[in-house]
Amino acid sequence: MTGPAHSGTHHLLAFDSGIGGLGIVRALRTLNPALAIEYLADTAVFPYGEQDDAFLVERVLTLISEAISRLRPQAVVIACNTASTLALDALRAAWPEIPFIGCVPPIRWAARLTRTHVIGLLATRATIRRPYLNRLHALYAPDCTLIAHAAPGLAACAEHLFRGEDVPPSAIQREIAGLFDRDTTGKLDAVGLGCTHYTFVLEQLRALSPPRIMWLDPANAVARHTLTLLQNQPEVTSPSVQPRAWFTSMPPEAEALRRKLPDFGFDEITLWPSLPASQKITA
Repeated sequence: MTGPAHSGTHHLLAFDSGIGGLGIVRALRTLNPALAIEYLADTAVFPYGEQDDAFLVERVLTLISEAISRLRPQAVVIACNTASTLALDALRAAWPEIPFIGCVPPIRWAARLTRTHVIGLLATRATIRRPYLNRLHALYAPDCTLIAHAAPGLAACAEHLFRGEDVPPSAIQREIAGLFDRDTTGKLDAVGLGCTHYTFVLEQLRALSPPRIMWLDPANAVARHTLTLLQNQPEVTSPSVQPRAWFTSMPPEAEALRRKLPDFGFDEITLWPSLPASQKITA
């Protein structure tokens, strides 16, 4: 498929373990439709939040190294909280000439909005257990009580909903129940999304939580920050071929996923070429 003709644009790579980063891709395209965005999803080891830290650091560095060599992006969005909190410093050290934009838990945003000084974070186990979260809390919200809750199955719920599959409200309720069980004072009023997948369950989270809760999705903020950094990068000639959505293994229910990809500017599922398989599902 040939992309639209533009005199110049910026060339980005967005990386996640699954479909979560597509929320940031959507925000980027809304702000600047001319962007050339490649998407790489490491579906072979989804979900990242349940993987070993050392394994993930090596995995992310290897995949990003391959992607930089093959795709030559001007900037890389690590559209995954787990990968960002684990590997962002190492990525920046390895490629200091390339801007890396990460996704971090929106603790500072929650601290600005809360009226009760009781804030929450919904995230993966990997993000919750990382010392980085404690540093964010101490730096940006020292006067707030932070209730950080791991929802190990919520990213999978988001993947199912994204593909149009039925997910009973009770499944999502089970994932978030612990957050509100720990709010013994009933003062929790601002909860940050600490996983990009949760963008796609935001409607359900709002429906299943007390009306006082402000759910904070940082996708738009990440997109705005990315565009700010790109102001320092020269525009390049737009590619004649539409950038692709790459996957490290064929995703479950691939046909349902393929039907959703045009909403985010992609027209096919393409397997990442470091894998032996070369099949792809075309539109």
